[in-house]
Amino acid sequence: MKRLTRYLVAHMVGFSAIVALVLVAIYTFISFVADIDQTQGGFGIGELLMYSALMMPSGLYLLMPIVALLGTLLGLGALAAQNEITAMRAAGLTVLQLGRAALLAGVLLGAVEMLLGDVLAPLGTQTARSLRTESRDNNPGVLTTRPVWLRDGNAVVHIGQLIAEDNVRDVSIFLLDEELRLRSVLHAERGEFVDGRWHLQTVARSRLDDASISAEQIEQLALTATLSPEVLRLFVLEANSLTTAGLRQLIHYLDENGLDARSYRLSLWRKLVAPVTVIAMMLLAVPFVLGSQRGGGAGQRLLIGILVGLVFYVVNEVTASTGQLFGWHPLLAAGLPTLVLSALAVLRLARAR
Repeated sequence: MKRLTRYLVAHMVGFSAIVALVLVAIYTFISFVADIDQTQGGFGIGELLMYSALMMPSGLYLLMPIVALLGTLLGLGALAAQNEITAMRAAGLTVLQLGRAALLAGVLLGAVEMLLGDVLAPLGTQTARSLRTESRDNNPGVLTTRPVWLRDGNAVVHIGQLIAEDNVRDVSIFLLDEELRLRSVLHAERGEFVDGRWHLQTVARSRLDDASISAEQIEQLALTATLSPEVLRLFVLEANSLTTAGLRQLIHYLDENGLDARSYRLSLWRKLVAPVTVIAMMLLAVPFVLGSQRGGGAGQRLLIGILVGLVFYVVNEVTASTGQLFGWHPLLAAGLPTLVLSALAVLRLARAR
């Protein structure tokens, strides 16, 4: 039975790899065509090709649940079409053992999903967006050209240009008191983070009290702040390009400063639930092969897989948005569709013959 299990796992993983290659190629081609009208300045066709290639891990991460479903359907379907599943069942292979093989294959693909979500997809996405920003703005080395607003304790910080996480330009700091009244305004032409402190240069500071306003010019000023370069870098990145550790660190910073972290918490839980979704998809595919669909062709199984995958994707997105709208716990908003899918997979496996 161990040999049969290895054979089944290899078949499901092998077909999943083929499906992944096809779907990622289609996804990348569609993305390339959709973005081709955005080529401008230094961001030409060559840069767009590089950008699309760097975004491939992110595309595979998004498509992995349907890859797992289609790979299992086609892999086991091919065995069923050649009567190999029937021969295995006659040799003593039970539905439980077949489900266990799908579970093992799901664990392998779930591990790949974790690797994509925590390493390859964030790295590729960040590199791709940096390439696009630098090519379009002809401003190499700039992390983002968009203004950044942050809160650091009782201070509200505006950064006009973020050169790097430890190098800023055109910085304004608005200091508030406990009653949120403005008490001080500071503007610096540039700043750099060195040895745990922000060193600001060419500083203009205005102090406000109930009766008067005073102003002064300072050549250099060193400030101690909880706003670290790492948090600053994480803050300007989109949630889907952050790792699990990065999301946790950013959520901690937002909580410490009384800011809304709900969207990042949802992203964190969705990232944690994603490998479980892959496993559930593979388990759900097994009864389709054992049941009435085993006599159907590969096209029929492909259609079933695509329909199930699309329905799950829509339900998953709607549930996440609904959870944010009505204030659900992020684990419930992120994991409810996967929980229902897992329960359905187990129920169908228990009834399979």
